[in-house]
Amino acid sequence: MTVALTGCGSESDSASSPAASRETVASPPAHEVDCSDTSLSQAEWTENCSEESAPSDVPTKDLAFGKPYAWADGLEVTVVEAKVFSDWSEYEEPDPKSTEFRIRLKFDNKSKAAVNLSDISILVDGATNGGTASSSSFEKGSAPLEGRLAPGVAAVKTDDNTLEKRYGRDVVVTVQRTSDDGFDAFPEFTGTIK
Repeated sequence: MTVALTGCGSESDSASSPAASRETVASPPAHEVDCSDTSLSQAEWTENCSEESAPSDVPTKDLAFGKPYAWADGLEVTVVEAKVFSDWSEYEEPDPKSTEFRIRLKFDNKSKAAVNLSDISILVDGATNGGTASSSSFEKGSAPLEGRLAPGVAAVKTDDNTLEKRYGRDVVVTVQRTSDDGFDAFPEFTGTIK
């Protein structure tokens, strides 16, 4: 015995049913944007490469010494340490009222373009009861922030400072970066001068 099944209703009824009106639309394929590509439009760069498009869970404050921070273009910075300077040259001498110290910073260029290290400056403030460190330059072992860092290259640079002893040894190191790309995030690292 054969049973024939037929549908009820007209074609117009089936076209208006929810199942018939559903349409599957494929989303565009996800792609990675090369933020160093100079042919990107301003809208593409803002959407994919600006600091505003970076994940909001990436902290820029209270980073511990030794913890890296990466800008959107791939340049990574780590404040390795702040250490009392004692390797004085023949013509240098310490100030008994101040703590003279050298900060070691590691830069790792994970981008596809060279980075100008002269675009980076360091500010150091006392973290306990105020005070701002004065920039200094100690002769021996200095590796100043200058020149270019090629893609895929890491380097350790130094920044020398003097802070009055009354402000203690806990410091906040702010790494400022200025360039035509407009980096707004200035990471702050907190640690102790050893």
